[in-house]
Amino acid sequence: MAPEDQPDVQFTITSDEAIVLFEFLQRFSNTDKLGIEDQAEERALWNLCCVFEKHLAMPFDEGYPELLREARERLRDEL
Repeated sequence: MAPEDQPDVQFTITSDEAIVLFEFLQRFSNTDKLGIEDQAEERALWNLCCVFEKHLAMPFDEGYPELLREARERLRDEL
């Protein structure tokens, strides 16, 4: 499926989840280290995973490995 054929994914998270996830991602962006510093980060990530499971059918498709490969290719920075 071409990127223009794929619908946008929209979902809602709480403001608490947003701020905790923002800090988690900002820390990773600044340090290149991905690690949980507080259990709230773990909970926010679990909650986000649950949201994705509700909104995405692709991970349950038998062609998922190829869909994932294609998505990664589209999102990579150009060299």
